[in-house]
Amino acid sequence: MNLSKEPTEAKKEIDKKKTEEETEKYKAQLFDLQNLLFAERKHSLLVILAGMDASGKDGTVRHVFSSMNPMGIKVKAFKEPTEEEAAHDFLWRVHKVVPAKGMIQIFNRSHYEDILVPTVHKTVDADLIERRYKTINGFERNLTDSGTVILKFFLHVSKEEQKKRIEERLTVPSKKWKYDPADKRESANWDAYMKVYERIFDECGPKNPWIIVPADHKWYRNHIIAKEMVDTLKGLKMKYPS
Repeated sequence: MNLSKEPTEAKKEIDKKKTEEETEKYKAQLFDLQNLLFAERKHSLLVILAGMDASGKDGTVRHVFSSMNPMGIKVKAFKEPTEEEAAHDFLWRVHKVVPAKGMIQIFNRSHYEDILVPTVHKTVDADLIERRYKTINGFERNLTDSGTVILKFFLHVSKEEQKKRIEERLTVPSKKWKYDPADKRESANWDAYMKVYERIFDECGPKNPWIIVPADHKWYRNHIIAKEMVDTLKGLKMKYPS
């Protein structure tokens, strides 16, 4: 995997209006499929959203999942561990919010932050980070064995688009609350983060592959994720209980 060679934009021949219309159809299907998932109670769905700052994780939650019943879906945003969370193993705060059967859980950032940030900033022993790759694979294997389907999306945004979005947070009134000076500082570590992401895709991808989503165009990002959600849920061959 070489992220520098992966596209961040939609192909020029893709029609935006037609794509947005298709996305709305997928969102309508998601409402019905979620209802079926909830009624059957045989599976659960965990959606992991990863990406650099301003890659569109919040926007994805707002646009793709807006058609779903709030009673059957939950969102967890993982930030810097609290004092209580840091006093436990790194998966403690994650395991307690995985989805129950019939439910959809979205992770805005996830347990992969406990590999990403410590690797880039060298705050955790390298040997321990190596063991975390295996621990995460075992953790996800346990979830799939229990009936949880895992979809992992990496929102691949370009450095130029990220810079533009971060600057908007300084000038657009409705976005100023999202501005964090740390976002700009972290941009300086772009190449280091890309290198770690590439390894994560290789080490933690075979069983539950990562989907690299071109994220410079929000309408295209939403389309890819909505389609993948529909295809995945349809693949479960769910039926309403008699």
